[in-house]
This record gives sequence, structure tokens and C-alpha cells, in this order.
Amino acid sequence: MVFVFFMLLFSGFNPAQNSEEINAHIKATFIYNFTRYIEWPAESKKGNFVIGIFGTTPLFAELNKMKQKTTRGNQPFEIKTYSSVSVIGNCHIIFISKEKSGEIPEVVKMLKDKNTLIISEKDGLIEKGADINFVIFNNKQGFEINRTNISDHGLSMASSLTSFATKVI
Repeated sequence: MVFVFFMLLFSGFNPAQNSEEINAHIKATFIYNFTRYIEWPAESKKGNFVIGIFGTTPLFAELNKMKQKTTRGNQPFEIKTYSSVSVIGNCHIIFISKEKSGEIPEVVKMLKDKNTLIISEKDGLIEKGADINFVIFNNKQGFEINRTNISDHGLSMASSLTSFATKVI
């Protein structure tokens, strides 16, 4: 896939990394690229572009490395971590780690009226409220998209993003 090649080229992929680091690096690259294909409302284009991480994951370190290299338009990236649903603040994207995937109903409920893209990484979560869900497909990192969920959060998506997804509902 040309998209993945350019994503890895853009992100500084290092083949010497272990598989968990590589996977986190690929997911971070996907997340930064999602910001180019998803459109947030005008009022969300002020201040920092906040990516929240709910739970513990090596993705946090990878996102912090990448934020030094890029912005979303005029918005610098800010990466925050959250340990419980009750402390999740305003963010443009929330990534739910596998360890916290059982709490997706609470996250979805809390963010119901917010313009927050919910990204998860466990099979079946695309049907339980995630907007985008990372999956392994044919031994490669891929993602699923739920267009209705994205729209329900007041976000719009470039139709070309669906051509890179393994599943679109």
C-alpha cells in the first residue's frame, strides 16, 4: 500500500525497534495522518490540537516524538494521558488502550456531545462506539472506520480515507 509506505517514510521508521515499538510507531503515524483526513468544526481549530491517551501504551512516547516534527495546520500537537474516564478533558482525539477497552461505553457516553474522534485497538469496538479501530489484517496493521460514529461527533471525513480501511460501516 503506497499510503503505508509514505506514512513510514514520513515517520522515521527504524527497523531495529522491537515489535511493540514498531506497532506503536505505525499507530502514531496513522493517528497523525488521520488528522489530515478528518475535519473538526471551526471552533476546534484554536489553540493546541490535543490527542488524549486513555490507559498505558507505548503510543504515548511515539506521539510525543512525532509532535516535534509536525503540526495540524497552525495548531501544535499536545499529547495528554488519562488514567480514568472521569478525568478525560477536552481533546480532539482520544485513544483508548487495550487495557481500558472495557470502559468504552463510559468514554462514548462522556464524549457524546463532543467533537472528539474516538480511536480504539481491540476487535469489536468499532460496533461499540469507536470511530476508528486499529486491527491486524493479513498480518499487517490496519484500521476500521465507523462513518456514523464520526458524523455523530460532528466530524467529517474525506471519502478517500475509507479506501485505506480494512472495514467501513
